Amino acid sequence: MTSVMVSRIRRQQIAQLIADGKRLDGRGLKDYRSIQIESGIIGKAEGSARVRLGKTEVMVGVKIDVGEPFSDRPNEGVLTTNAEFVPLASPEFEAGPPGEESMELARVVDRGIRESKAIELEKLCIIPGKKVFVIFVDVYVLNHDGNLIDASTLASIVALMNTKIFKYEIKDGEIEKKPGFSPLPLRDIPISVTLASINGILVVDPWLDEEEVMDARLTIAFSKDGRICAIQKGGSGTLSPQQIIEAANIAKEKSEEIREIVVKS
Repeated sequence: MTSVMVSRIRRQQIAQLIADGKRLDGRGLKDYRSIQIESGIIGKAEGSARVRLGKTEVMVGVKIDVGEPFSDRPNEGVLTTNAEFVPLASPEFEAGPPGEESMELARVVDRGIRESKAIELEKLCIIPGKKVFVIFVDVYVLNHDGNLIDASTLASIVALMNTKIFKYEIKDGEIEKKPGFSPLPLRDIPISVTLASINGILVVDPWLDEEEVMDARLTIAFSKDGRICAIQKGGSGTLSPQQIIEAANIAKEKSEEIREIVVKS
């Protein structure tokens, strides 16, 4: 009973502040927490990054291998995204196979990258129909304090931006590595923006306490030309058409701000 009462009191406190245009951590309704970006932090990875969004911390490593293309896309490289919730990041995370939340996180991050066509997969074909580069994006949640989607997407994009591919040539149908590396061919920098609806009011970048009392969550990813490339709804509550339009307008504006931070980092 005590935990239920505390939860209700906490919800009332958060909701009342939001109704007044304020938040428990001092931010405005449309404000992100501080964003810290580090790139190239894993020496043995082809690309890597760490992002801190407030106290939420995510690390991403990119590995590149050679494999076979998908049969329906014989001339394109392959993108594979995985997410792992490190048990030390939250009391709710457990060791073992990926759970529903980690699979959703990987799926949403993957969708934003894939649907924006951020990676020029057609340039990753080595031998059509036989050999292509396979890009593995591995997301590790190191500390969970809310909004894992935006932190993970941001870290993934930054890691891809500093990813290098070994140079090669084809001799007698075989791949021979050459000295040097080339940057991963990218054409876009998709940015996701997550909002939570709490008592019908939208807030940007919900932290953990807000996620625990939110009615619904909406994540919208934008390409650099302002096009929506992915959208994901979470939570058991509903969003009105007006809220979705409002969320899209806010998310577009915030995505442009965050993209500037990425480009300058």
